[in-house]
Amino acid sequence: MATIFSKIISGEISSFKIVENESFLGFLDIQPLALGHTLIIPKKETDYIFDMESEEYIEMWKFAQVVAKKIKAKIDCKRIGVAVVGLEVAHAHIHLVPINNVNDINFASPKMDVSMEVLKETADKINS
Repeated sequence: MATIFSKIISGEISSFKIVENESFLGFLDIQPLALGHTLIIPKKETDYIFDMESEEYIEMWKFAQVVAKKIKAKIDCKRIGVAVVGLEVAHAHIHLVPINNVNDINFASPKMDVSMEVLKETADKINS
């Protein structure tokens, strides 16, 4: 079930990594709702988040919490919004989106058109 996320994990496609460990990866969404919009994925290919083993599922949320705190410390926003949609890519993932109001996490809204340079600057800022 190789997906674009599998190619990011393998390094076949580059990404702007925020945090990585042996089981999970957090990287910037290249079509963000807001600067700092980060995707959290398991390295083990699993299509549907609720098909994950319970322990792995819990560890993914713990990982997401660490990443959300890191983003919040560097990106000016009121909160880090969380969403699991599960339809865009057939690989379980969590969206972490810097928000100031509820409309900031509306996936029906147009995505930002952000250059690779701005994404790199954002990743560098979060990782500084």
